[in-house]
This record gives sequence, structure tokens and C-alpha cells, in this order.
Amino acid sequence: MMTERTPLLKTKLPAVGTTIFTVMSALATEHKAVNLGQGFPDFDCDPKLVQAVNNAMTAGLNQYPPMIGVAVLREAVAAKLIALHGKDYNANTEITITAGATQAIITAILAVVHPGDEVIVLEPCYDSYVPNIELAGGIVVRVPLTPGTFRPDFDKISAAITSKTRAIIINSPHNPSATIWSREDMLKLQEVLAPTDVLLISDEVYEHMVYDGQEHQSAARLPGLAARAFIVSSFGKTYHVTGWKVGFVAAPAALTAEFRKVHQFNVFTVNTPVQYGLASYMADAQPYLTLPAFYQRKRDLFKAGLAHTKFKILPTTGSYFQCVDISDVSDFSEADFCKWLTTEIGVAAIPLSAFYGSSFDQRIVRFCFAKRDETLNLALEKLKQL
Repeated sequence: MMTERTPLLKTKLPAVGTTIFTVMSALATEHKAVNLGQGFPDFDCDPKLVQAVNNAMTAGLNQYPPMIGVAVLREAVAAKLIALHGKDYNANTEITITAGATQAIITAILAVVHPGDEVIVLEPCYDSYVPNIELAGGIVVRVPLTPGTFRPDFDKISAAITSKTRAIIINSPHNPSATIWSREDMLKLQEVLAPTDVLLISDEVYEHMVYDGQEHQSAARLPGLAARAFIVSSFGKTYHVTGWKVGFVAAPAALTAEFRKVHQFNVFTVNTPVQYGLASYMADAQPYLTLPAFYQRKRDLFKAGLAHTKFKILPTTGSYFQCVDISDVSDFSEADFCKWLTTEIGVAAIPLSAFYGSSFDQRIVRFCFAKRDETLNLALEKLKQL
């Protein structure tokens, strides 16, 4: 009699389990807590954007688009990049539409990283970077951002570069610390990378969430960086449609050609009506030009409420996250504090230690303020107990 047997697998990602985001969201659901852990809005996008996608669907634009993305959307992205950053990307050979920024990042890594190549990540970092590098057979080189300020330490970055270094991943505005890189930072990075063949993967998904009159310093603005960079962004973050999973990559033609070799086989292309809808909606620049003010108001509302707690509020210069120091509130570790906060106070947050390979604990947790005012006010009422 034939017996059923599933062959044993040797995992390619032995260190990967259930993410802290899944754990905390499940805990928030179980305890009916206000979920300020995961980074997504709880409000709707502009109805005009939904209508634009619906118009594309009803117009019959429902079959495969070009592998690289529909021309009108690539052209809209190119127009935006030259308007904002002065960098003229060729829409045909240098811009690719992707299934979100996460796919863009792993595709860039798979395209350029060979087994044994080293890739520098700056910790704390978004949780997809390290597994992506490992799947490509690369070696992760972790360089810490300066604890407390989260400023890049260019001496440490320079020291980490070897003959095996293939790429470095940067992220500004930064998740989870809510800091931004200055023009001086980007100039220094350009100087450090200039004598090398190190590629740059610049994760700029929060590009339109920069506050207090400052500007986003894209890698596209500096010729020495743009010439070696995959610049990644997300329509989902910009237009409050994270579930649509559409992003883009801008890169020099030679890098884009390699990127597309992988893209065509791990995704092929991205859904057609959403691409056309986004292209139509992008004809008006105001939604992304006014986004800093939109989120700055939410940041300030949330910070004003946190001032009634014992949290030490860290600066938020970019992204839609707010970090706080819990030292005066609890002796718990970051992870244990977040679990306690969810179960006992009714608000979910994320420990920064989850963004470090070593689970480095500096008594800081992260909240997301991309929520309706009612959601933020409810969370603040609960946090006042602290």
C-alpha cells in the first residue's frame, strides 16, 4: 500500500519565522487593541483614484501590459523625477513598474548579487533586506546607524567596504527610526562610493513624507549616486493604497537591463488597470505635493497627545512613524513592553529590536500615525494611563 510522505526540506531561510508584525497584529486583534504597529493607513484613498482604475477596467484595459510597465505610467514617473530631482530618466530604458517596493528590492538584489558577494545593510533596517540577500547567496554585512540619533556613521560604512562588496542598501526617510538623510549625508555617501564599484539600492518609499520644510534628498539628485543606483519607490505609500502593491524602480539603462531579466521571470508584469489608473491620477501633482502637510498634521496631533505620557518623544523628520523611548515608563525589554502595552493598555506598537539581527535593545518602540484622527485619539486616550 502506498504511503503518503512529504519530503524533508532544507530551508533556505533558517532564521526566518513569524514576523513581529504578524505577532503584534494577531495580539492586537485578540485583545481588541488599537493597532499602531503595522505601517498602513486605516483610511481610504482619494475616490478619484478608484474611479480612474475603474475607468481603465471598463475601457477594457484588463489584459497583460508590457513587461516593463505601461508607457503612460513610466512616462508619468519620469516626468515626476525630473520635476522633483532634476534627473532625466528614459521612460523606455530606465524605469520599470513593479509589484510594490518589496518586489523591486528583491529583484534588484537577485539581479546583481552573486553567491559570496557582500551587501551592506544599515541597522535597524526593514525586515525584507536580509532574507533577500540570503536568497541571492549573498553575505549580509551589518553596519549600525548611530544609536539614539540613527545618523549614518560613514567611518563604519567605509570600513565595511571590501573587494567583495557588491551593494549597499539605504533607506530615507527611514523605517523604523523616522529620520531622514541630509544632503550632506548623501554627498558623503557619494564620496565614499566614488572610488568603488559598489552599487546602491536606495529605498525611498516614504519620499513624500518629509516634514518641517525639509526636502527629500533622493539619490537621483547626485550624479555620482544616480549612476550606480536602483531608486525604489511605492505608489501604495504615496496614495494610501498599500494593498495594490505597485511601485517602480529607476536606474541607469545598463542596471535596468539586468533588473528586467529577473523581473520578467519572478513577476513578469503588474496589473494593467491599476497602472493606467495611477498614470491618469498622476496628471495632478497636488496629491503628492500636499502629502507632507497631510502627515505632518497627524504627526503633530499624535506628538501633542504623547506629551501627556512619560514617553520620551524622539524626532520624526520623515515617514509616518513615531518612535519613543520607554525608559521612564517601564523596565521591560522592548518586545515585552510592546506585548504588555497591547494586552494591558490596548495599543499595539513595534519594538525597534525587531529591526536588528542581534535584537539590539535600546528601549525604543515605534508607533504608526498613518491613521484616522479618531484612531489616533482613541490610542492617545489609552496611552494617557502611562
